[in-house]
Amino acid sequence: MNNRKNDLVRFYELLDLLEQKVGGRLLLSECDGRTSMPSRGVYFFMEPGEHRVDTGHGLRIVRVGTHGLKLGSKSTLWGRLSQHKGTTSSGGGNHRGSIFRLLVGTTIPGTSIEGSTWGQGSTAKGDIRLREEPAEQEVSAIVRNMPFLYLDVDDAPTPDSARGFVERHSIALLSNQGKPPLDLPSSTWRGHRCNREKVRSSGLWNQNHVDESYDPSFLQTLETLIKKM
Repeated sequence: MNNRKNDLVRFYELLDLLEQKVGGRLLLSECDGRTSMPSRGVYFFMEPGEHRVDTGHGLRIVRVGTHGLKLGSKSTLWGRLSQHKGTTSSGGGNHRGSIFRLLVGTTIPGTSIEGSTWGQGSTAKGDIRLREEPAEQEVSAIVRNMPFLYLDVDDAPTPDSARGFVERHSIALLSNQGKPPLDLPSSTWRGHRCNREKVRSSGLWNQNHVDESYDPSFLQTLETLIKKM
């Protein structure tokens, strides 16, 4: 555990450096397609009220993600973040295009009861989307208020890209699943009400990589990428 604790301390020290590089934390509520952002990268979300208790002070990271790791993918960092943000005009969004939105939405009353259409299928008809709109709007309000940082990693979309490497091992390091816990979620963390066990046990709004081991060498990669920005 001591090694993991030390690695988490270093991880957060590097994110402090990243915060300086990007000029501070961002909010999706204040971002749009004109916001200056790299084409490709990794993002790190924090959550109001979720503080580190074992590795220092400040908000803990609650979600790490990237985009387009399949060969030939044309997706961009902002394109992915905008899916999480949702639709500006209606205040809603489409949780079927964002697993982040889907997971947060399972904590809203009514979305996890029998017969709910939340998270069902990859597409939905207009009447279903209309019924889901109040929950989508609530998800947008929650996600848009989560501070985040981005890491510029302009590499080609492949499964073994540096973006995928940083994402995977950041999640594995942060996750408490199957490990002595560090920086536990607060007792009021919304994720405790998520219907996905991996969210509850990891303390993250992630499902992939939460049950994996991390390679400490990724921290050197992370440091190199941050210093290049």
